[in-house]
Amino acid sequence: MNTPAHLIMGAAVFGHPDRTKITLAALFGAVLPDLSLYLMAGWALIVMDLPGDVVFGQLYFSDTWQRIFAIDNSFILWGLGLAAALWWQRTWAVALCGAALLHIAFDFPLHNEDARMHFWPLSDWKFFSPISYWDSSSGGQVVGVIELVAVLAMTALLLWRFKNIWARLGFTLLAALQVVPFFAWYLFF
Repeated sequence: MNTPAHLIMGAAVFGHPDRTKITLAALFGAVLPDLSLYLMAGWALIVMDLPGDVVFGQLYFSDTWQRIFAIDNSFILWGLGLAAALWWQRTWAVALCGAALLHIAFDFPLHNEDARMHFWPLSDWKFFSPISYWDSSSGGQVVGVIELVAVLAMTALLLWRFKNIWARLGFTLLAALQVVPFFAWYLFF
């Protein structure tokens, strides 16, 4: 799934209209499994001025990058975090870890050749799904439509639940970040 969809889903499932700290924790948790990718790719593309095909064709699949992705995409580590949050009754940590687990639970069946080690540190095994959220040769177009419908439905739910204008603007912006590229790709390609 695309990151804006993860953010909207995390907020819809774990956010709370009257508890900003909980909603922010859910949003942060929803982005954490992708954060290392953004930081490393951003550094490589902008600071090191490497071409995109090197970053996403070589570095992405390198052992170093895959090990880092294994940490922030681990069902095991996030599950332990959620268990600790529940044990100590830290609602914000439940929202953070729950949103991260939700993120990787939806990524797990939607990553083909770009799969991650979701069961690290117990295993380096990767599930290479026959379905991809982005690759049209592996169902990416169908997944994209389903993802778009889900994002619109969850955004409507968030706009109904959250009355604060800033929250509504934020969720609308996230939805736009998901929807606009979808239609731009459809129109131009």
